[in-house]
Amino acid sequence: MIRLICLAVGYLFGLIQTSYIYGRMQGIDIRTQGSGNAGTTNALRVLGKKAGAITFVGDACKCIAAILLVRLLFSGSYPDMVPLLCVYTGAGVVLGHNFPFYLGFRGGKGIAASGGMMLAFGDFRIFLICLFGFILAYSITNYVSLGSLVLYACFMIQIVICGQHGDFSLTEPRLTELYAVVGFLTLMAFWQHRANIGRLLRGTENKTYLFRKKKEDRN
Repeated sequence: MIRLICLAVGYLFGLIQTSYIYGRMQGIDIRTQGSGNAGTTNALRVLGKKAGAITFVGDACKCIAAILLVRLLFSGSYPDMVPLLCVYTGAGVVLGHNFPFYLGFRGGKGIAASGGMMLAFGDFRIFLICLFGFILAYSITNYVSLGSLVLYACFMIQIVICGQHGDFSLTEPRLTELYAVVGFLTLMAFWQHRANIGRLLRGTENKTYLFRKKKEDRN
């Protein structure tokens, strides 16, 4: 039951569609523009850097807020399950973000929200390595999609390494459950990016530049 509560809390927070709300304030439905994705990258491309930044912060913060709420409610009564409950809550947020019922289950891909989950998970080392992986992949290629996939791969690998090292103080069944939930989130992230993966393999994926070179600006 506690797991379902965490999923439900997360899903409700995930329904806060930052890019959709911001787009509506500008008179457009972000899901009909650009890639049709209600996430940070599409908001950046369609509405500009300000919209991209607001979307990223909003989507990350809704996951942080959901996890903090769960920690506040249940860390005292379930102290030996906190890492697992955090991941369940994060999974709920990502599901709510990706599949909002009131928007016909058409949302985003959940990467900014997942970043918020990684930050609020409780081990800052994991977050920093995931962030480094994203920045490195993006800075080399300018592919946000590739950076997003590297972000999740880093998270999955670290969860397993830290779990096997005993860092989460979980019993073996709950540790296996933690791996399963994080594995599900990782697979979902790759599935949500399946079209991007195809374009990456074909060399036709769109690049995203935060800062264009002066030469490009003059063209």
